[in-house]
Amino acid sequence: MNLLEYIDRHKEQHLDELRDLLRIPSVSTKSEHDGDIQRAANWIADKLRSIGLDAVEIIPTKRHPLVYGEWLRAPGQPTILFYGHYDVQPPEPLELWASPPFEPTIREGKLWARGVADDKGQVHIHLAALDSLMKVHGALPVNVKVIVEGEEEIGSENLYSYIRANKGKLKSDALLVSDTGMIAPGVPSISYGLRGLNYYQVEITAAEQDLHSGVFGGAAPNPLQVLADLFARLHDKDGRVAVPGFYRDVRPVAAAERRALRVLPWSEKEFRRFVGAPALTGEKGYSTLERLWCRPTLELNGMWGGYTGQGAKTVIPAKAYAKFSTRLVPNQDPKKIAGLVEKQVRRLLPKCVTCKFETLSQGKPWLAPYEHPIFQAAQRALSEGFGRKAVFIREGGSIPFVTEVHDLLGVPCVLMGFGLPDENAHAPNEHLLLEHYFGGIRSVGRFYEEIAALAGGNGGRRKRG
Repeated sequence: MNLLEYIDRHKEQHLDELRDLLRIPSVSTKSEHDGDIQRAANWIADKLRSIGLDAVEIIPTKRHPLVYGEWLRAPGQPTILFYGHYDVQPPEPLELWASPPFEPTIREGKLWARGVADDKGQVHIHLAALDSLMKVHGALPVNVKVIVEGEEEIGSENLYSYIRANKGKLKSDALLVSDTGMIAPGVPSISYGLRGLNYYQVEITAAEQDLHSGVFGGAAPNPLQVLADLFARLHDKDGRVAVPGFYRDVRPVAAAERRALRVLPWSEKEFRRFVGAPALTGEKGYSTLERLWCRPTLELNGMWGGYTGQGAKTVIPAKAYAKFSTRLVPNQDPKKIAGLVEKQVRRLLPKCVTCKFETLSQGKPWLAPYEHPIFQAAQRALSEGFGRKAVFIREGGSIPFVTEVHDLLGVPCVLMGFGLPDENAHAPNEHLLLEHYFGGIRSVGRFYEEIAALAGGNGGRRKRG
């Protein structure tokens, strides 16, 4: 029996296992779920041991544990490091779920549960693929290291300190991640680019205390109005970010890449329908996909201050606040961009207020050469797993772990995701297409076989069975 036949014959077994994992409410942000976090870590560790991985350990951190395992019994073959996370977002508001978030339910060809798309379902795809390879071949075709964390949804702070301290232990030839998505249903996709992310907060102070708007209005500065004016001036009429030097280092999109983006199976009409807006906006001169994936942005994420309760309270607030972010593209430097943004914010503010400016986080963009043989191996594996040629895409979001490991280990990173943008990863009614789940197991299993064959020098093909 070859690998794909084995996987297809054991669909229910794999699905039952995934349901068990999804029933654990491993919400990382809430301390009342610390016990559930530990249960999920134990589940992952037990599964790695049952597959046959060695040196499996649950690694304590200052908050939630990491799970690690390895199989290094393929001399002469490359080593693949797989990363995923077992923690999930809070399920609230519960009343919006059609079925309980931690009681996995199948309907409409989809599995519904919190964490099924982000990221337990995708982690389990890899566990099931490794298990299947061991059952069929009695060994893995390549060396494998697995690290699964419990803090991705709260910033992964302890993961970063661990990998910096354990560079030798995690040394590998490639990183494999499934925390991304597919461009359309049934269209296997490999992400080769991520935008970076800077996140900022500003605090504007205009007075020592709130002021009566009748007594002081018209003379005292209003920090909310100042913020509104500020953000209205941070874009020009063509949708470009109005920060001097912001675009100076942006790597242009090559003509060949623009042509490739235009022929992807992606519908702007469907995208607009999902957004729910009468029309789309953005930087003039670029397609919607280019705006989403290849161009930098500045977005106002929240603004508050003054009175927002029931009824009327006529005050001019003493302070006002805003949170905003910049998505960055190659070759923008996050530290440099943060400095340019702060300089422009302070330049645009009137002298009647003071400003506290904070850069809360910084993350670098990432772009991979998808002509690299490992990406071609991934494309072959996905195409076979789904029965349709895989495409190369970029992502508008950020995965800080990818850039961290890429910089630390200097290895290619393959982003092979199986979710869809409308699967409510952080919202009620999260779900994953079963077609994608099973296709993912097939594809990941074939990917490891392809990598072994690639290392063997026979053109990336391996006799299966």
